[in-house]
Amino acid sequence: MSISVQEKVDHLPQSPGVYQFKDSRGNHLYVGKAKRLKNRVRSYFQDSRNHDGRIKVMISKIEDVEVIVTDSEAEALILENNLIKKHQPRYNIMYRDDKSYPYICITKGHKPRVFPTRTVVRDGSRYFGPYDHVGHMRRMLETIRKTFNLCTCAVSPKMIDKSKGAPKWHSCFDDYLQNCSGDWDDEKYNQAIEKVERLLSGKTEGLIREIKEEMQIASDALAFEEAAQLRDSMESLVKYNKKMKIVDNKQVNRDVFAIDIEREIGEACGVLFKVREGKLIGKFHRFLKNIEGKEQDLLIQSFTEDYYTGQFAGAIPDEVYLSHAMENPEPLEEYLWEQHGKKVPIKVPKIGEKKQMIKMAISNAKYKLGERRLEKEKQQRDRIPQAVKDLKEYLRLKRLPRRIECFDNSNTQGTDPVASMVSFVDAQPRKSEYKRFKIKTVTGADDYASMKEVVKRRYSRVKKEKEQIPDLILVDGGKGQLSAAVEGLKEIDFYGECEVAGIAKRLEEVFLPGKVDPVMIPKTSVALKLLQQARDEAHRFAINYHRKKRSKRTLKTELTEINGVGDKTAQKLLKEFGSIKKIKALGEQELINAVGASVGSSVFNYFQQQQD
Repeated sequence: MSISVQEKVDHLPQSPGVYQFKDSRGNHLYVGKAKRLKNRVRSYFQDSRNHDGRIKVMISKIEDVEVIVTDSEAEALILENNLIKKHQPRYNIMYRDDKSYPYICITKGHKPRVFPTRTVVRDGSRYFGPYDHVGHMRRMLETIRKTFNLCTCAVSPKMIDKSKGAPKWHSCFDDYLQNCSGDWDDEKYNQAIEKVERLLSGKTEGLIREIKEEMQIASDALAFEEAAQLRDSMESLVKYNKKMKIVDNKQVNRDVFAIDIEREIGEACGVLFKVREGKLIGKFHRFLKNIEGKEQDLLIQSFTEDYYTGQFAGAIPDEVYLSHAMENPEPLEEYLWEQHGKKVPIKVPKIGEKKQMIKMAISNAKYKLGERRLEKEKQQRDRIPQAVKDLKEYLRLKRLPRRIECFDNSNTQGTDPVASMVSFVDAQPRKSEYKRFKIKTVTGADDYASMKEVVKRRYSRVKKEKEQIPDLILVDGGKGQLSAAVEGLKEIDFYGECEVAGIAKRLEEVFLPGKVDPVMIPKTSVALKLLQQARDEAHRFAINYHRKKRSKRTLKTELTEINGVGDKTAQKLLKEFGSIKKIKALGEQELINAVGASVGSSVFNYFQQQQD
């Protein structure tokens, strides 16, 4: 069950980034950028009088909000442009004419074709790009034609028959201009294709030198028209390269992987940023489950390997950067070597723009996990036990008592005073969170003072360690124990952080602070059964601890007072014979056989003297 749009809006960060509105079918309605995502997105859902009719219609269709956090507005602008070109949202007006980035494709097989395309087909062809503007791609194609006299007709992938290859050469428009390379021999054709790949891969210096040499040869041979064509081609290539460097800054293909963990919900989120030709063109994320006991190094390795070897795999980049070092990177490095034909560096950046990209990816992983946590909390609310819901109604609590912490005291005529706390979450005991307390400041059998002490100690620690606050504090007892607990909470300035109640055993009355009369919950109610279960569990836990503590004290006062008997010897005797009573009934030889002649005789003589 997905969370509502309003819940998502309330959760948005005050960070720069890109937001995307989607309709009920998941179609993009609008993509925009913002300096502060939360303020900008929230403005759409506040005072509608400031919106025109078109925006009002768009808002009425919004069923989902998705954001991508960036480090700056400039990054948000670049990402916004890429997303608008990719998704063509209905309510955007910027870049609506560009369906996607253009590529130059070189097909596989005999006499590969070179042509522009906006569709990437995984048929073995090689794709170069994307190009930030179709004009740049066209100038490159023009340079290819002028420099190498190679056909660069625009052939749609839909026109290519996989069994027969590209259309026949005579269907090519260049053929009508007597400028088609279809009749070249294989060697000349393959040499031209090799030069085109060098050009498209950015290896231009050698090509420029070759063109200069050919231009000089043509000029020396007085072939001025050919020399002029070569000069124009070289100038076009140089101009194109300069322009591309300005646009893309760094012509790099890079994948950036980041991982973040949310232990509370038992999941991690992996985020991939795809950088192509220096542009962040999109992101990919997956949630990782069953992460108990696993750290970031193993999780990042699992996420990265799953991406490259699974159904989501894209083109292998030149660089891979990770938020955390892999536990064992060698298998992936070898796999990428086989796929790419050269070593792909896998690194964890420490400084610079790559580190900033990692931080941005981690921010997005954290946000996705936050969304996931909200979604799980909503699912849990929908599965809340009836006992919890009924208890809220009977006691008129401000919030659902999903987490209950219950306290009880135990002592024997004021000796060995202890207390216990048990935790119930959604009406189920959570034994890993049980606590035991030795009473430190109270002398004698004072239940009220003992309750005050343990409540103060418990919630002083909760405040200091910033632990999760319960929804209901329950004490075993009536008005006296409840008043003591409230007093303790007030002294540490914790009163009011959650609800407090006391349950008395005699009539199963429930007392609330400031209320004179108790609340009588029906005997058959599951809400009362929940309180009784928590109270009885706290009592059991306290009694067991008290008995254990008293046993240790008895051990120390009865056995360790005997000359020559230490703690280890006393424990050995109790482990072998079971109790003090049985040890007293043993003969001298039996004791000597158990702990030696000297100690055995001392124990026997000690108990004999007591009997006399």
